Amino acid sequence: MSNRKLFNAEYPFPLKTEFLGKKLSGPFTIPSGIVTCCANIIQRFFDQVPEVGVLTTKSIGLQPRLGYREPILTQYEPGCFSNAVGLTNPGADSSAEQLDRLEIPDDRFLLISIFGASVEEYVKVAKKLAPFGDGLELNLSCPHAKGYGMAMGQDPELVQEITSAVKNSVEIPVIPKLTPNVPNVDEIAKAASAGGADAICAINTIGPECHKAYGHPILANEQGGVSGKAILSTALRCVQEIRASVNCPIIACGGISSAANVRKFQEAGASIIGIGSALIGMSTDDIANYFRALSTDLEAKSENAEKLVHYNIDMGFQPVTLVENHRITDDICILTFDKKINIEAGQFVFLWVPGLGEKPFSALVDDPFKLAVINLGVFTEYLMSLEPGAEAYVRGPHGNPVTPPRNSKIIAVAGGTGLAAVYQLARDFGNTEIFFGARTKQRLYFVDESAEVSTLHTATDDGSQGYQGVITELLDEYLGKLSKDELSTLVFYNCGPSSMVRAAEIVEKKYSSPDRIFNAIDYLTKCGVGICGACDSADGRRLCVDGPFLDAADCGS
Repeated sequence: MSNRKLFNAEYPFPLKTEFLGKKLSGPFTIPSGIVTCCANIIQRFFDQVPEVGVLTTKSIGLQPRLGYREPILTQYEPGCFSNAVGLTNPGADSSAEQLDRLEIPDDRFLLISIFGASVEEYVKVAKKLAPFGDGLELNLSCPHAKGYGMAMGQDPELVQEITSAVKNSVEIPVIPKLTPNVPNVDEIAKAASAGGADAICAINTIGPECHKAYGHPILANEQGGVSGKAILSTALRCVQEIRASVNCPIIACGGISSAANVRKFQEAGASIIGIGSALIGMSTDDIANYFRALSTDLEAKSENAEKLVHYNIDMGFQPVTLVENHRITDDICILTFDKKINIEAGQFVFLWVPGLGEKPFSALVDDPFKLAVINLGVFTEYLMSLEPGAEAYVRGPHGNPVTPPRNSKIIAVAGGTGLAAVYQLARDFGNTEIFFGARTKQRLYFVDESAEVSTLHTATDDGSQGYQGVITELLDEYLGKLSKDELSTLVFYNCGPSSMVRAAEIVEKKYSSPDRIFNAIDYLTKCGVGICGACDSADGRRLCVDGPFLDAADCGS
């Protein structure tokens, strides 16, 4: 049952804000492309983080874009980042369907960020998406996507033309987002205002720049826009220059993390304050606590919120050398590397191959570091053919370690590479029954090792080993034979493809309460630190910082 209305009725909003005709629950936003990058996450923030009065979407274009391959984000010093996502988005039509499902509270403002390769494209996207939001942000500032964003935002005449064309095509406010990569941001602001801008957002990232590790460019695009503390002074200067040039509301963003920062931007003339890079590594609950602390700081003239910022987050790499590539089947292998990595059960790491990309993996074994690899695309296909002596790099660990209740018995259900996560769980906590399923006997890997640390149950579709059928059928049979007392001690961890995990959860809910069921689904995980929003679950949690094991009791309400 949703508690949305109850939450809004009882939560005190000390920092209500007027913005473009709406009285908002709070003066903050999260800039486009950070955290609130899809409808699921936006709805969760509507429901749980009232201080964020303006919810900004990821930039949306006319057609879907895959964007750049990972890595898409790097931290080059504490609180300072470079990113190149490549305007990844599902396209205007699909985005419209997703945004149409949102329940927008009366005291929130949904700002839909859009981009285009021409004036005509901006107008087409604007017309498609305007019915679903309270305002349109015009991305005139992205520094790393050729032909978009900054390429247009550096030309005052084009800024005015785009702003005017969009403004004349929709009935909702239009807010150009400006680039700092110009000598005359005041001139650009005047052009936007002349085009009919209802407000201005400043600034987007600086650059682009290239940052390296072990002699290799880290980002797949090599160059990326710079954000975080490194651009704070530039953002403040731009807001001051814009305020001196035009008389419209300003959304300020760029390195803001503390109440002192917020006050300076408000004094400079900003109406809405964007907090972006400061949220790196924070779970959804962490972000809610951070914005509450920030609001309290502004009221009490205190400085506590910035203590919650994860300036110590580690995005560095360590080199590893391949010792063995053990082929299980044509599309499954186990890679063994030359050293131990520090990782706890439930966490994951990224493996980076410069020039090719990086992908997340649960470590099958931490000492020596082993990975189970299933060929699912270009990156994993390359790993399948790695020869001993090959060098790669590891980032992490990321995610939250699992913490089974004391005196509980663990039921771990795995499919595909999900075995890696549950194997470590069984090894570290004991008292575990592993249920491992595959299509055939040949695809059941690490079986002997799993049997050493657990009671192992296997199932194959063709019956070539263990139970004939899917693993969840075997699970159902097993649970159905247990007494109430035995069932009361169980805690469930499911890891693997979405269809298997959801089927396991349905079975488990017949015998146990949702708060004892934890799921890790193979969502797409890109940044690993909660910023890009790619690993969103259906209820708006992000796998990399809220999980990877998400409890089934939290349905996002």
